[in-house]
Order: sequence, then structure tokens, then C-alpha cells
Amino acid sequence: MRTLRPLAILATTAALGLTLSGCGAISGIFGGGGGEKLSYEDSPLNEYMSALYGGDLSPEAMQDEAEAQQVLMEESIAACMQAEGFEYIPLTGDNSGMSFDSGMEWEPDEREWVEKYGYGIFVWPGSEEPVEEGEEFTDPNQPYIDSLSESEQQAYFEVLSGPSPTEEQMNDPEFDWSSMDMGCQGKASEEIFDSNALDELYEQYEPLMEKMNGLYEELESLDSVVELDAKWSTCMEDAGFPGFEVQTDAQESFSDIQSELYENASGEEPDWENATEEEINAYYESTDPANSQEWKDAAADEIKTALADLDCREETDYSNAKLTAQFELEEQFIEDNEAELEAFRAAAEQVM
Repeated sequence: MRTLRPLAILATTAALGLTLSGCGAISGIFGGGGGEKLSYEDSPLNEYMSALYGGDLSPEAMQDEAEAQQVLMEESIAACMQAEGFEYIPLTGDNSGMSFDSGMEWEPDEREWVEKYGYGIFVWPGSEEPVEEGEEFTDPNQPYIDSLSESEQQAYFEVLSGPSPTEEQMNDPEFDWSSMDMGCQGKASEEIFDSNALDELYEQYEPLMEKMNGLYEELESLDSVVELDAKWSTCMEDAGFPGFEVQTDAQESFSDIQSELYENASGEEPDWENATEEEINAYYESTDPANSQEWKDAAADEIKTALADLDCREETDYSNAKLTAQFELEEQFIEDNEAELEAFRAAAEQVM
């Protein structure tokens, strides 16, 4: 059975500017404004990279496969825990507390969506919806865990997910977290997702991946893209939003604001050993920056900026023009590296 990509590699694929979806032919549809609208689905390189995430599967089939893999992983964890002398009920079906379909649409190019969420940084689909009563997940293993002594509970969790990092490890910026023992959960993940094989694949084709990263760095320095960003920047300034040199600056500015709010969040810590659950919850509530006026103000500014950004992208035909330039680079990259790309695709299909 094809394994789904772990998040780390999905992130790598996304960093290359590729959307995780099927690839359509783009020959003959380049050409600025007025022509057929392009999307990331049309990426020529996506035809090769889709082997990493089951690009031949429908969304429904991918969800079914993810659920099946969750079952296999939980059964593996249960067998591992039993071998170590502990009981463990697999978190599958109604016991899983997991959903593979959020039901939330992410449409940052649709005006109605942007009017509600901006870039989706401070407010996003589902973020303001109250949790329905009875929706909270209850671990079916909790009664068994509660029956154990304190020392037995510590041993249980160490077997399940590995020992906690030491203070020295936490303070070491160069500590190799992949060397940590992740317990039965880590063993099950290795067994089901075979991350070693994926790591070997990326190591083998690291030069190709680096060249591909360079491709998208080259994109930003193209005269056509520099001119495009300049037109967009002028439009934003005319709309009352100066200071953004390239289109990505606008969204990144709000990510920076959010990071700063989290970094500056503070409060008086309770006496952790003697604090009640209510006191602990009150502490986390008081230090959550999402409850601050600064967060609400930033959310309002984000929507105003994102709407201006959307207007300026539409005025300059930004997405279509930039994708045109990107896909032209990709087609040349494929022509120059076709044999290596074909070898990578074949190797990825074997791993997946």
C-alpha cells in the first residue's frame, strides 16, 4: 500500500512552490492577462513531484488511505505496548478523536473569504466556532492509566512516546531531536511511513532538490517579476498601504505581528504543584494573545490589507503573470534535467 507523505516532506514540496494536486498540460496557455487563468495545478514540475503524495489518487481515496494507515499505526502501537507489559486500546474509529476532513474551505483568492479572514492568520475558518458539547475527545485508555501508580504512569508514557528530553537537551540548539527515542509511537510511525526510505530518497536526490529551490529563487529576480511586484507595490501605496516592496511582504508582515504577540505574552504563573485546574486554565486564558485587544486590532488590519492586496493582484493580473513566468522556468528546468527527474519520479513511486 502506498504510504502518505509525512508532513515534513509535504512542507518541502510546498516550499518548492508546488501545490499538492494533479498536473494539467500548460502548453499554449501562457500569455499574460486576458488568456486562460493559470493555477498551481498546471505546474509542469508537479507531474514529477506528485509521486510523493499519491497524485494519482482522488481526495476521497487519499482520505480512505490515511484512515487505513491510522488503523495500522494504532494496532502497531497496541502490540508494542502489550509486549512491554501495558494495556493499550487503539485510537481508531470512534475512539480516535481524529478527523481527516476539516470541512473548512481555504479560499484566499475569493473576495467573500478574504472579507472574513484576510490571509487566515489571526482569524481562520473554524477559529471562532464554539466547540459543541460532547465534542471533546476522551481517551479510552484513561481509565487504565488512572489505575496505575504514579511511577507506573511515568513508565507507561515513556514506553508509549519515549522519555522526556533532559534540561541539557532542551537548552542545546544543536541537539539532534531525531536521535530521541519516541517509544512505541515512534516505532509504529517508522513501520507504517517508512521515513528512513523517504530520507534516503531525499538524500539521494538532494542535488536535484537544491537546483529546484534555486529555480524559485531565480523566479523572484526575473525582470518580469520585479516589474510585476513594482506595479503591485505602487497599487498598494495608492490604496493607502505603503511599505510593501513585493507581494509576499503584506502577508508576512502579519505573521511577524502574530509571532511578536506570542513572544510578548506573559502572566504570573501559578504554583504548579498546588494549583487547581481552574487556576491553571485561568493562567493559560490570561496569557493567550488571541484574547488581547492587540490581536483583535491586528485581525481587523489584516482584513483591510488583504482586501487591498486582492484588488491590486486583480488589477495587475498578478497570479496569472507570475505563474506564467514560473511555468516557463519549470519547462526549461525539465528540458535541462529530464533524465534526473524521471529517475526521481520512478524512485519516489517505489518508496510510496
